[in-house]
Amino acid sequence: MTDPTKTPRPSPLSGLRVLDLATLFAGPLAATMLGDFGAEVIKVEHPRRPDPSRGHGPAKDGVGLWWKLLGRNKRPITLDLSAPGGRATLLRLVADADVVIENFRPGTLEKWDLGWEELSAANPRLVLARVTGFGQFGPYARRPGFGTLAEAMSGFAAATGEPDGPPTLPPFGLADSIAGLATAYAVMTALAARDRTGRGQVVDLAIIEPILLAIGPQTLWYDQLGHVQPRTGNRSTNNAPRNLYRTADGAWVAVSTSAQSVAERVMRLVGRPDLVDEPWFATGVERARHADVLDAAVGDWIALRTREEVVASFEKAEAAVAPIQDVRDVMTDPQYGALDTVTTVDDPELGPLRMQNVLFRLSETPGAIHWAGRAHGADTDAVLTELGLTGAEIGALRAEGAV
Repeated sequence: MTDPTKTPRPSPLSGLRVLDLATLFAGPLAATMLGDFGAEVIKVEHPRRPDPSRGHGPAKDGVGLWWKLLGRNKRPITLDLSAPGGRATLLRLVADADVVIENFRPGTLEKWDLGWEELSAANPRLVLARVTGFGQFGPYARRPGFGTLAEAMSGFAAATGEPDGPPTLPPFGLADSIAGLATAYAVMTALAARDRTGRGQVVDLAIIEPILLAIGPQTLWYDQLGHVQPRTGNRSTNNAPRNLYRTADGAWVAVSTSAQSVAERVMRLVGRPDLVDEPWFATGVERARHADVLDAAVGDWIALRTREEVVASFEKAEAAVAPIQDVRDVMTDPQYGALDTVTTVDDPELGPLRMQNVLFRLSETPGAIHWAGRAHGADTDAVLTELGLTGAEIGALRAEGAV
């Protein structure tokens, strides 16, 4: 959170106006990240059907906590885009906007006469980011699409889990989060192009695609070698030792040896320097084929020591280890604390809140969390008044049910 005692520094996206029409979760997350670095984000919700993220997950005193994170730095207004007044008001907002982010099924905006033709006519410099499960065209385009389906379709679930177990889905929105990052990147790329051409354009982002890039070169492996990555549990087919190991006090630690030098340090640390001299130890792939031997050596050594002792010994040996932490550990971890990764935000509804900070640090133009997610429609009157609507016009929209 910003420190009011310090002179404010310029925000890198100050002056950028974003209309967030999206819900659950990739599109809104992209808008959140833009807002974290100074963009003015106007969150547009239906007057009678708020963004579902307001009701997702646990709530405190009837206030959804997920929304406090996803809705931060946004000015929530209500508009029924299918109503004539709502459509007309959105077009007035678009005329002065830089970005619109939406995730309706393909054809929905067009049904309301709010497709690219109408939006670009209102503002030729507009960037329209369309975030859907399967993209704007193709045989699946009109299917309902969620991140879970992307995790299933991309090969992620098939490669995740124990070798003799079922495919495994993550217990959180992995594909949506990756797609949110990709959408923010895509929007900034389109804006950079606009700086050169003077024209906006459409971003077509399918949630099934960014996660496919995130899982690595599986398509290349299959194309060139016919190789299908198997489920290997916590092991890797590219290096070893790489696994989770239980400590003497019942905790767990993760060990990684992606670098050859680190693998050698680990084996010397656990008292098995003889394995370093084996011919097969010279490459990660060959080490992975001898994972049983390496896991036994590392696991037996770790099993005799507490988590604190293991981490300290690995750190001294300059070998890579990390404790398996849940959210309780994260909240007290000294490295996260030093980075202010989990920061405190004052909220008028719930008081001080601790949430993830902005995604990265900029030395000259840092981002900031100015407020957590606000109440449904909290800024409707203010935003529409700034747009030039009179009290009577806003009242007429309200009577129509458009706001």
